Amino acid sequence: MSVLMSLTKQAKTLTKLQIKLITGLIQQTRYPVRNQAIFLLSVRAGLRAKEIAGLTWEMVTDADGQLSPSIHLRDIASKGRSGRIIPLNKELRGVLQALKEDQSLSPFIITTERSERTSPAAIVNLFAGWYRAAGLRGCSSHSGRRTFITNAARKISTVGGSLRDVQMLAGHRALTTTQRYIEADVEAQRRVVDLT
Repeated sequence: MSVLMSLTKQAKTLTKLQIKLITGLIQQTRYPVRNQAIFLLSVRAGLRAKEIAGLTWEMVTDADGQLSPSIHLRDIASKGRSGRIIPLNKELRGVLQALKEDQSLSPFIITTERSERTSPAAIVNLFAGWYRAAGLRGCSSHSGRRTFITNAARKISTVGGSLRDVQMLAGHRALTTTQRYIEADVEAQRRVVDLT
């Protein structure tokens, strides 16, 4: 019973159509490039709100100040000691490049009008506003993270990886934690049973 209850409290994952919907909605906001970076850091890199707020340019650039191929998320910006290296998604890379060219001298990637950085609570509130405006119920700042982990788990074997690689990308200490994030696919279950 407790497993069933915990599943109902998880943030919903996003479909491709819902990701497109939110992306379009974000383009209409006051800070479209910054907001797109926030959204993609969640859905394409699996970062938590705290990690998005704490991410610095130093964690995504090389010694020459150019964007590196990976996010080097340090423990100081992550939950507990879950710092990790996450390869930079092409779409996210493009948005970060645009943001970098357009931004002030703040060491933090996500800034506000009044501050050189934002808070995790502000990130959570942005997500809540976007999902509410799009009419998506049950979604939260964790929806992008769950979507990233679920999609990575479904595709990892096609590139020769395993669920352990997904665990590393998610920054989880235990594989069981990663497994709880993965959304079940009823259609895939049906197809695999038909193959047996």
